Amino acid sequence: MNDFHPGRRRLLKMFGLSATATTAAVLQADPVLAATLGHDERTGVDPATYRAPTGLAKNTAAKQTALEWITANEGAVTGLSDRVWQYAELSLREWKSSLAHARLLQDNGFTVTWGPAGFPTAFVATYGTEGPVLGFNAEYDALPGLSQKKGVGTHDPLVHHYDAYGPTYGAGHGDAHNCLGAGGTAAAIAVARAIRAHGLKATVKLFGSAGEEQLVGKAYAVKEGVYDGLDAFLDWHPFNITVPFWNTTSALISATFTFLGASGHGGTPLGNKSGLDGALLMATMSEYLREKNVAPSGRFHYAVINGGGAPNVTPDMCSIWFFVREGSPARARVLYDKIVECAKAAAQASQTRLVHKFHSATWNLLASKAGAELLNDNMRQIGAPRFTDADHALARSIQKSLGRPETGMPTSLTPLAPPAAAYTGGLATDTADVSWQAPTAVLLSAAYPPGIPNHNWGATATAATNIGHQALLSAARYLAAGAIDLIEQPERLEAMKQEFAERTEGVGWASMIPDGSQPPLYEPPAEFLRATGQSWPPKGVTWPVPPVVAAEQLGTTGPDLPPVT
Repeated sequence: MNDFHPGRRRLLKMFGLSATATTAAVLQADPVLAATLGHDERTGVDPATYRAPTGLAKNTAAKQTALEWITANEGAVTGLSDRVWQYAELSLREWKSSLAHARLLQDNGFTVTWGPAGFPTAFVATYGTEGPVLGFNAEYDALPGLSQKKGVGTHDPLVHHYDAYGPTYGAGHGDAHNCLGAGGTAAAIAVARAIRAHGLKATVKLFGSAGEEQLVGKAYAVKEGVYDGLDAFLDWHPFNITVPFWNTTSALISATFTFLGASGHGGTPLGNKSGLDGALLMATMSEYLREKNVAPSGRFHYAVINGGGAPNVTPDMCSIWFFVREGSPARARVLYDKIVECAKAAAQASQTRLVHKFHSATWNLLASKAGAELLNDNMRQIGAPRFTDADHALARSIQKSLGRPETGMPTSLTPLAPPAAAYTGGLATDTADVSWQAPTAVLLSAAYPPGIPNHNWGATATAATNIGHQALLSAARYLAAGAIDLIEQPERLEAMKQEFAERTEGVGWASMIPDGSQPPLYEPPAEFLRATGQSWPPKGVTWPVPPVVAAEQLGTTGPDLPPVT
């Protein structure tokens, strides 16, 4: 999913290796990253000559039953997506959105268990008790500040919060997770219908995942064993093209650094200790890392959470939230440790007290080549999402507004291609931790226009229109068809398992989350707890969370001096 592919020679240089180094040298340098990038070279996959295999997907009665269910229930599935788009609930507070998904699953014969790993808006929906266990994914959290009216091709927030000094926008589905959750749910139900209608032996699990945008829900759930026992996991994500892939992603660490000082009047600042100074010093220090301390595959980015309410009050508390990304857990930890040192130095320089809160961390994705090839063959048979003239017009208007070529929506599938020989950084997903537990097949489906990034209002604009509908319905068909093949052709599932065993040989997965860490949580509304049969707080959760309070003394202003005459 990166535009820049520097090739193997540059990859070796990133690792400090010579251009004549072998894959074994890369493996020794970083076994986890080599399990993704190095596997293709070891097995003779050549990007220049690769051709995706055909004849993998079989058109069977069970598959037709699954696809027909999706077609017959398009209204229910897209209606679920549109309701979740309207809710636009932020991470870990997806009260209405999670309930909407769970109810559709229950109405179609699934048993739902709420609150895995202590997350109130997470659930596991299960159908069946025998045969291979196939997992599907639903995410349903929105992003802050990405509110946008649906079907409008210029930036026009649906929710605008007025403030005379600092107006803000409401939340919005700028990553189209409303589509993602509905598509995964539809695929799971369709496969369950085929199992029942044709007497197939298989178990379907749909995992409702909380807080994906903050890389939280699956990371903690995998650590707690929620995803144990899967034979394969099938997932998709909205994007601006339609393609399966077995690329990797970034590993990621999330943490907040809070600087505590002593407040005072901004007009008489001597002796005040500013938490905002601490946060800004940390940000400035970290920027100086970029030239000589961050590899091309590294990323870090941040947001100031509470920078003070008015210029004439020196804020005694300020938090800065960092995401740190690299190509593997080991590389992410190295970069993260450098960021932590910047925080310590910033606290010393600003004479504030540092409170360091680790939130979450996830590995890089280990996607399945065999799974991608099976999905690709099904996608070829089913065809690309079909968009109308109105869809193309909307896409072109968004592209024009954002200064991108006015091409409209893609009308064909993007050919399956091997990953680049080097990883130069980019996106992260907490599905990554799942992918190290079971073979994971992944695809993208076009839910917003080419040239438009996710986490942009342009994605929100299309996510509740026919563009988003076609993306999620197509994804549901692709995933359901692939799952039926895994059930009816055991050799396809065995191929994924064999590849998974080869890739993970010598690599022991271990959660990046320290033992005893409490995830970021919000207390649910009472009506949500009643509807889901949960109690608060969950087992092992300390609630209320002990407050962070600035109790620092004011600084010295120096000795009193005689007036200057």
